[in-house]
Amino acid sequence: MAVKDRRARQRRLLRQQILDAARELLVRDGYERLSMRRVAERIDYSPTAIYLHFKDKLELVFSLCEETFAKLVRELETLPEEFPDPVVQLRKGMKRYIDFGLKHPDHYLPAFVLPPPPDMNPRRRKAMTSPESNGMKALGFLRDCIALGVKTKKLRKVDPDIAARSTWAALHGLTTLLIVHKDFPWGDREQVIDTLLDSLINGLRL
Repeated sequence: MAVKDRRARQRRLLRQQILDAARELLVRDGYERLSMRRVAERIDYSPTAIYLHFKDKLELVFSLCEETFAKLVRELETLPEEFPDPVVQLRKGMKRYIDFGLKHPDHYLPAFVLPPPPDMNPRRRKAMTSPESNGMKALGFLRDCIALGVKTKKLRKVDPDIAARSTWAALHGLTTLLIVHKDFPWGDREQVIDTLLDSLINGLRL
């Protein structure tokens, strides 16, 4: 491996170490206690090394969220080829969303549960809801599935944007509860998930 390639690989590995350490601290201690210094201490580097990769704490948190959304998008983007039927695709996608959150709680909580930092500037806040952001791409999957179901007359006529947001709210609520309240007597967890998915699908059917 050439020196240039090795250095690039080392930079990528260090950047990922920084993100992993920041995510752990963010989930455990909250945004206010997260600092570049504490991240540096966590991975045994100097704070200067952190600033070479991220301008400030806000950029670090923003990158954490985008990384999480990118992972979720990859989970969803193959569904149209796997399941051409929009209703099947929608149900599989909703299940995959919940499974993603339960499998990656340390990714899910910072991106979906913790509120945006109060000092995040409007430009960055707007970038999080840009159509090009991974978060909006993930929401777009739900919208496109519902829109296709309406178009093919497999789902009743609804506003796909509103229906997608409402559906996401239900999925997000259950996913968060399952992560945060592990000791709650849910009974059969898979049955609870399946019941919610059936209710959401049936609510959209003709």
